[in-house]
Amino acid sequence: MRILILGGDGYLGWPQALYLSKQGHEVAVFDNLARRQFDLKHGFDSLIPIQTVHRRIERWNQLTGGKQIVNYHGDTTDYNALSRAFQEFQPEALVHFAEQRAAPYSMIDREHAVYTQYTNVIGTLNVLYAIKDFAPTCHLVKLGTMGEYGTPNIDIEEGFIEIEHKGRKDILPFPKQPGSFYHLSKVHDSHNIMFCCRIWGLRSTDLNQGVVYGPGTYETELDAELATRFDYDQIYGTALNRFCVQAAIGHPLTVYGRGGQTRGYINIKDTVRCIELAIQSEPKQGEFRVFNQITESFSVNDLAERVQRVGNAMGLNVKLDSVPNPRVELEEHYYNAVHTKLLDLGLEPHLLDDAEVERMISLTVEHQDRIDQRLIMPTVNWRKADNVVEPTAEVATNHR
Repeated sequence: MRILILGGDGYLGWPQALYLSKQGHEVAVFDNLARRQFDLKHGFDSLIPIQTVHRRIERWNQLTGGKQIVNYHGDTTDYNALSRAFQEFQPEALVHFAEQRAAPYSMIDREHAVYTQYTNVIGTLNVLYAIKDFAPTCHLVKLGTMGEYGTPNIDIEEGFIEIEHKGRKDILPFPKQPGSFYHLSKVHDSHNIMFCCRIWGLRSTDLNQGVVYGPGTYETELDAELATRFDYDQIYGTALNRFCVQAAIGHPLTVYGRGGQTRGYINIKDTVRCIELAIQSEPKQGEFRVFNQITESFSVNDLAERVQRVGNAMGLNVKLDSVPNPRVELEEHYYNAVHTKLLDLGLEPHLLDDAEVERMISLTVEHQDRIDQRLIMPTVNWRKADNVVEPTAEVATNHR
């Protein structure tokens, strides 16, 4: 198939491009390089060195002997650039990663909240129009987030729930309780996509994905120049990444509040497989499907205690430290999310074990000279309207 990957230079988009290319698909990537520009502007960087998108593609083409990946530079909010890629490449399936993806980023201040909502909502609306105008049979595979649901005190179903009210029944979208301006933007995306499927007959799979962990896939590990990024900072770094980095340099693991916050998780190797499974099981014309893309759930304390146990077994002196929670969220709550649809399609999960945690910690030790300790402590507080982005000097002491 011809598959266009929006956001194809990102942490997930790049491994996805390699994976689908290896399976024999014709792949094109479309990216505005905004994530790289953020690093340059604010002094952030990936723990693992990454090559430019041009060099990455060149190296992949060399290693595979001709599995060419086409590269488009553009922004989804620029309809001319987007429509040009559609008309030239004529995608049969489209994987949409091209959004501002960090909740803390969206809560920095008004400017970052507006950027997040504009980029994500308007960009996705442009994508829907491009499909309608230039590729009406194209299957849209959209990366949503489990954060759309929030943490309700009932089981989280896969997108829809049967409701009985005053003697009548209906199947309706599962209620949404997003926890940031970023998560709100994803809810708006889902509503727009479902609407366009209904009125234009588009076909879409909305993948409500959990927190992704893992430094790479089988394809990115073929060569150092194919590596994807590894974020550990307080804006883009997920809890497991941050904990592994902190363990490597002797910094206490920063558990937010009581640490009972529970979320769904998935290995990056499973993420790329889930996308393929979604593409292979194409929805009917006009159908809007929702899959919960997780494989297991952990609390913040679960992750911190596992990193501590594994780190100490490696000879590191790993301590835990509770810090004031910068987010507005329940720290003790019920959490049970249904996630059977991808398993039914054939997903065989890579579950988190001690060996994977040891591998991640070892990787951070290997690259510890690249760790900027000013990026560790949170600077974005949900309760404030004017946070800062730049790293602080609060933890500038070298713990190594």
